[in-house]
Amino acid sequence: MNRTSSVAHRRAAAAFARIARPARIVARACGVTLACGALLAACAERTSPPAPSAPPAATTPPAPGATTGTAAAPAQLDFVHFRVGNRNVKHMLVEGGVLWIGTSGGLIRYEIASGKFTTYDNTSGLLSNGVFRVARIGDELHVGTYGGGLSVLTPQGTWRNFNVPQGLGDPFVYDELRMPNGDLWIATWSGVNLVLGGDLARAAAWRLYTVENTRGGLQNDWVYALRPGKNGELWLATEGGLARWVDGRWTHWTHADGLGAEFERVKDDIRYGNDPAQFSQHHARQKEEMHLERVKVAYNPNYIVSLAVDREGVVWAGTWGGGLSRFDGKTWRTYTAKEGLPGNHVFALHVDEAGDLWIGTNDGMALKQGETFKTYRTEDGLFSNAVFSIASGGDGSLWVGSYGGVAHLRRPR
Repeated sequence: MNRTSSVAHRRAAAAFARIARPARIVARACGVTLACGALLAACAERTSPPAPSAPPAATTPPAPGATTGTAAAPAQLDFVHFRVGNRNVKHMLVEGGVLWIGTSGGLIRYEIASGKFTTYDNTSGLLSNGVFRVARIGDELHVGTYGGGLSVLTPQGTWRNFNVPQGLGDPFVYDELRMPNGDLWIATWSGVNLVLGGDLARAAAWRLYTVENTRGGLQNDWVYALRPGKNGELWLATEGGLARWVDGRWTHWTHADGLGAEFERVKDDIRYGNDPAQFSQHHARQKEEMHLERVKVAYNPNYIVSLAVDREGVVWAGTWGGGLSRFDGKTWRTYTAKEGLPGNHVFALHVDEAGDLWIGTNDGMALKQGETFKTYRTEDGLFSNAVFSIASGGDGSLWVGSYGGVAHLRRPR
């Protein structure tokens, strides 16, 4: 073990010594805490039948300087908590027996069956520890970061980094999507990139679309999410509403068209007090444009935080305080806490293998069942009621990311 890795392990062990505490009662059984390095696991529900074994883990050699360790959990539990310290879990990717966890403090590769994990950060190849997006593109792992551009982990375990000099619109990369024709789209805070054929190394393949060069077709340069439509179109979530790209043509929709609930409808149910407009000129200006200067709480119905497209091609947009909006291409409908949504800030949307829609909010997670919602909170196995990311396990289970940790719900229904 090299000196850097040894120091990291000593620091992690010291951190665990401060955090670890006696086993506590979780749900209906005694919880235990397992730990190795920076990744901790807290488990519950001993009396459940064994869960299906995970598929073999993919083999990607650790990059130089990456921290490794083990945090295994018993297989017979209904839910498992994985602690990741003071980090926000922004995105997760499940590949067979491997879970990739993108956090505000680096990227974690976790082998589900063995409990082995590897942590990558700016000492082992990433240019920034803040990870917004993890995507498998061919045989490479693409990681969108907060201020460090796009980092690519090769099958050999080495990193390639792409930033503004290579053509990236902005160092802040929120999402990435490869279309069926091989083109690669990258969402940034300064527009959206199109890389023809996905050839990142070819400078001539890069394009950048902004409010200016689309003449307002893309209505806001802060692009947060990308999803493919049922008929080959591209849907984009921005801070200024929903946009669609089809064969070079842009269309967009805003609150004036039906996106997000009116303030009067949600004002009594807004529990999330962190309003960016109170400390950001950018967000304050957006509120001014919508004539919301007098609204001093976290509310902007144009601001789409999460996006999903279901099997029928219906678009679901999670807004900042305006609830969850449904758009079928013609008609909008919005669901709020008054209709049973746990919270009106919708941070995560996920369509699972069965086609069901899961919604992560500031106050719990919900499964949409017809016109109603089944709600999950910490008493049902969540690590925290604020849910920022959701991923399917491939075996009917769900991985749910929050600030400080991940919950693995092995039988969520």
